[in-house]
Amino acid sequence: MSLRFVAVGDVAPDRDDPASIFDAVRDRLTASDLGYCQLEVNLTTRGTRMPQARHTMRGKPEIAEALVGAGLEVVSFAGNHTMDWGPEGMFDTLANLERAGARQMGAGATIAEARAPVIVERGGITVGFLSVNSILPANYWAEEDKPGCAPMRGHTIYEQIETDQPSTPARIHTFPHREDLAALVASIRDLRAQVDVVILSHHAGIHFVPAVIPDYQRDVAHAAIDAGADMVLGCHAHILKGMEFYRGRPIIHSLANFALDLKMDAKHAASKGFREIQKLNPDWVPDLDSSYNFPPDSAMSMIVECTLDRGGVQDLRLVPVWIGRDAVPRIVPPEEPRFDRILAYLRQITAEAGLDTLYTPEGDVLRAHTPA
Repeated sequence: MSLRFVAVGDVAPDRDDPASIFDAVRDRLTASDLGYCQLEVNLTTRGTRMPQARHTMRGKPEIAEALVGAGLEVVSFAGNHTMDWGPEGMFDTLANLERAGARQMGAGATIAEARAPVIVERGGITVGFLSVNSILPANYWAEEDKPGCAPMRGHTIYEQIETDQPSTPARIHTFPHREDLAALVASIRDLRAQVDVVILSHHAGIHFVPAVIPDYQRDVAHAAIDAGADMVLGCHAHILKGMEFYRGRPIIHSLANFALDLKMDAKHAASKGFREIQKLNPDWVPDLDSSYNFPPDSAMSMIVECTLDRGGVQDLRLVPVWIGRDAVPRIVPPEEPRFDRILAYLRQITAEAGLDTLYTPEGDVLRAHTPA
């Protein structure tokens, strides 16, 4: 008994026909039995924009049907956009996902609801999903009597290396919030007793900066696997990051973007806020005629394919994907130069992050594995 599972990164179509963004990948995605994605936009026509929201938009309610139609019916909504349009926007999003037949985890009316798992049975295999978020604008996380997302807060400490040299660069240390981590570990252990496979979605990491994986993100992933998770899926960074195997189980630190429209006007391109973010990836040059305004690294993405059985995750494959100026993700055939470019990029950022994962081409996929 087994099922075919597929996972992709951030999705947020912003077009007249949201389903059209999946046209080039839909057949590949729906060939699997079950699919996952991270939703980066509220599906609502209501709500008031929260003052702490940065870049945001309202997404069409029809996006929910577009996700399910592309085979992405398990949806994480724990992220830094969960409460962009207040409680109304969040609750509309949850209702629209439910109406379309999607299964959402990571957000809810209370912290208990936000931390609740999604459990899906296919092919005789039961899979449990949990989702937590470390990218947290103020008051976006749920509490006992307040809606929001499931938090995995992080602490940052700056250690001055040369204490006698003012203004020299500092060493950065990050740690997961003790209570949030304990709650996650307890949730995984409880879920582990109910299902065959446990998968954690973690909205975390440093956006736009190549290669770097913060310590807290690895700490959370390792603690999750120690508690019984079979795979950790990272999202938020908007670019690929290296992956690792811990105790033989895969940790994909960033699935990157997958299906997002992001137009930019001249006013936003000249704004102080954008110029500050642009410093994170100096190669980022706005293209006002493009539907996909992200750094060049963000053109590279992937689909994760694997088999899930009672032994966990088997036959892990990475399908290289290229996202064009029209924001449409397309699978890259092995004979195209972009296939080798994505492979080289994965090898480079993995090595720079100090990870030992190897990537070997096999047909139209990449096999990720540890050294023999």
